[in-house]
Order: sequence, then structure tokens, then C-alpha cells
Amino acid sequence: MSLSLVAYDDSDSETETDDTEVPSTSSKQTSQPSSSVNCVQYFAPGSLGTKSTYEMQPTDNTDCSGTGTACEDAFEHYVQNNNADLTSPCCKRAYSGYTALCMSYKNHEQASSSSTNSGNGISHKRIHKDSTTAVKGIRPYIPKRLRQENSSMPEKKEWDQRENSDCDVKLGISGEQTSRKISELIKPYLGSKYKLTEVPKSLIFCMSKHSGPVNEIQWCPVQEQSHMLLSASMDKTVKVWDAVDTGCCLKTYSCHSSAVRAAQWSSCGRRILSGGFDSMLHLTDVETGKQIFSSKNEFRVSALKFHPTESNIFICGGFSPEVKSWDIRTSKVLRVYKAAVQQTLDMLFLPEGKEFLTSTDAVSRDSADRTIIAWDFQSAAKISNQIFHERYTCPSLTLHPKESVFVAQTNGSYMALFSSQRPYRINKKKRYEGHKVEGFAVGCEFSPDGTLLVTGSSDGKVFFYNYHTARIIRTLSAHKEACVSAIFHPVLPSLLATCDWAGEVKIWQ
Repeated sequence: MSLSLVAYDDSDSETETDDTEVPSTSSKQTSQPSSSVNCVQYFAPGSLGTKSTYEMQPTDNTDCSGTGTACEDAFEHYVQNNNADLTSPCCKRAYSGYTALCMSYKNHEQASSSSTNSGNGISHKRIHKDSTTAVKGIRPYIPKRLRQENSSMPEKKEWDQRENSDCDVKLGISGEQTSRKISELIKPYLGSKYKLTEVPKSLIFCMSKHSGPVNEIQWCPVQEQSHMLLSASMDKTVKVWDAVDTGCCLKTYSCHSSAVRAAQWSSCGRRILSGGFDSMLHLTDVETGKQIFSSKNEFRVSALKFHPTESNIFICGGFSPEVKSWDIRTSKVLRVYKAAVQQTLDMLFLPEGKEFLTSTDAVSRDSADRTIIAWDFQSAAKISNQIFHERYTCPSLTLHPKESVFVAQTNGSYMALFSSQRPYRINKKKRYEGHKVEGFAVGCEFSPDGTLLVTGSSDGKVFFYNYHTARIIRTLSAHKEACVSAIFHPVLPSLLATCDWAGEVKIWQ
């Protein structure tokens, strides 16, 4: 039989051989590879054994690999010295591999003592490799697969930290109890067809906890949770209100370091996407306040829109000639839409999400060429920039819920009607005018049944137009400052929410 020989230092070879035959349990340590950072936290340093003269040299890759010898009673020793809950899945998973290593070491000792003369016996080189001695300065071999996993660990840790980062959330009087309830006023209307919209007349709630102008408000798109109203303000906060039953502020999110210009509900109603003048994009969980997605943008954000069919994709625009589409799952930019403009004022997805519109501030002396641009979402190509030819910018765009038309709010104190199909022709026979814009980002909105068109005004009033005749049906003196937004409730007929430049949010019926 040919044996494999290993050379050792002559000065202490005898001592090493004698000690390895009867290893001490106190000097036996092991370090198992770990693919999860959480499992490593169950093992306190030195909990599996005490220091001895044969302590292994640390390696650079201590996160996921290490070397050492197997200890027969390490599991019992850990139970005696640590009061950890070993019934947890993490501990079971970690010790399952550890027990296998101990069993392999027992089999190795039995095989080495009984089959040393057989052809299949374990060589002396293998015995000394598993012994407690090691040559100083030699690092153990790490497989390529583990090296690749180690190289990706910093990115995973950074993503986990970003995913678990919390937004500063302040609960209202009964935020936890009422955020996920179903309002008794909404229950009778669930599952039934939306009734005819009536013009609201009386004030129900006046909510004035914002310390700065309110830029945007939006009802929760989920009908069962549509008692919640979202508001984004210049005071750096986003608030969620119970705007149907109590008029109380449920939660306040302080994720931004500057004014919040735009905010949107996700289609599931559990997340809020916000962007502001700090150039940050945040996707916040409504219940916990954790930031599911967070990214630094290259420009200040003034408009956000979710894709109508792809819930993980959104587009953002702002103080830049570019509009970007983002994927929340990868936290990366999918496409960039470039135009020869300085700022994007608003964006609007057309039905099915294959095309979208952007309104910009590109205005020449005699015409507003490139004021409204139509884009192909997939190819990022311009479909048309010859849609609106008058010399006014359009701070707001809205789509009709049933017909293939959209409306553009203009700084000429009127709303223009366009076709949402190519070539997006303007309807010159209809013009909704009578309110005032005067440079404010005044929004406009259709009622859910499409019969009314409502808009705010710079003088604080709310104007209700008949969609078919373009005549003013009613004027509501709602605010003292400029009213920048007015939206109908998606389920309750004739329930209206308005906000103004003084920071007030009001509910009318």
C-alpha cells in the first residue's frame, strides 16, 4: 500500500501527532458556510468552544466560509451555554448541516482506525488535514460559486437596508384601527352601478393640518378602502385622511427633505409613490411606513404616474427635458424620453398604456409647439408634437372615463378638449372657460360617470361644467386661497374633495 506523506515542522511534529490522536473537546471549533446573514446571528462568538493552542487563523471571507474541526458535542455545549430558541427554523437549518459534519467526522475516525491497510482507506494526509493543526499563512480554498456569492453580498446587504429603512410615520387619533376598515357609508354602494353625479352643496369636513400649500389629493383606488384620501404638501409631508367618516388624519409620512410635489396611490391601495423637490422617489408601505423603493433622481420631480396595466412600472417627470420610466422590482430606469423642453408639467397615460402624453413649458412667441407631446411607451419615440398650437402652457391633463377624449387645462383660463386617438385633434367647438388659472397648477377632473367636468380656480372657487354643453352648472365658493385641485369620490356620488394653496383640504357633499 502506498501512503501519502505530509511534511511538518520537525520541532513540534511529535507534539502535534500526539495531540491529534486524542483531541480535546474544548479546542474543537467549527465554522459553517452560511448563505443567510440572519442565521449567523444565532451563533455568538466563541459559543461553540473555547480558545486553545490550536486556534484557527481567521480568513478574509468570514461572512460565508471558514475552517475548523468538527466537535461531537458542540450542539449540547451550545445548548448549555446559550439560551437561544433552537426550535426556530433558522437554528434548525444551521444545525442540520452542523450535525451532518459531526457524523462525518465520527465515520472518518472509525474508518481511519479499522481500514488503514485497505485500498479504500483514508490516507494520513486526509487525517492531518482534518486535525486541529494548520500551517500559518495558508488560506483555505473557496469554491468559485461561494466567491461569486460573496461578491454579491454587499449589494444584497445594501438592498436589505434600503428595503427596511423606515419613513417617519406619525399616527393620527385612530390610524391603525381605521386605515383598513370598510366604511359603513361605502358598503351599500359596493358592487352596484355608479349613480348619476350630483353637484355638491354643503361642507362636511375641513382638514387643515398641513402647514404649507397642498399640491395634490387623490382618493384610494380600491373601492373597499376608498374612505382614505391622500394629500401631498409643500410642508415636506404626505398625509392619509379618513375623509368619509371622521375627517381625521390617519397617518403622516415624512420621507422627503423638501416639498412633496407629486404623490400617487398604487393600484392595490397599500403603497404610496411620492416625489418632490429633493429629487427623491419613495414608494412607502401605508401600514408600516417602510420604504419599499427609494431612489435618487437627477432632477426635481413634479409629476408621477403609474402604468395602467403594469403595476410595478411608473413614469416621472420634472425640471428636466427628460421623462423616465422606472421598474420598482429592479430599481432601475427602463427608458428615457427626451424632448427639447425645460420642464414637464403633467403626464397622462392613454387607454391600455401603449401611449402617453406630456405637457411641457415649451412656448414660443406665436405658438406653443411641443406643448403637448405624444409618446410611444415601448420604443420611447415621439408620435406627435403638433397637438396644441396656442400660446399657453397646460399644467394639467385628464382623461374621460368612458369616451376617447382628454382635456387639457391651460394658462389661458380655459380647458381644451382633444381626441385621445391619433392624430389627437382638438375639438374647436367646445371650450370650457369661466374660471381663472393665473399661473397656478390648477387641476381638472371628470366625474366617474363622465357627465361633469370640475376644476379649481385661482380665486378659490370650484367650477362645475356640463361635459356635453360646456356650460357652467354651478360655482362653489370653497376656499379663500387658490383652489388647485378638486376630485370626485370613485364610489359615493356627489362626494367631492378640494384643496387650496393655504394647506386646507375640504370635503363637500
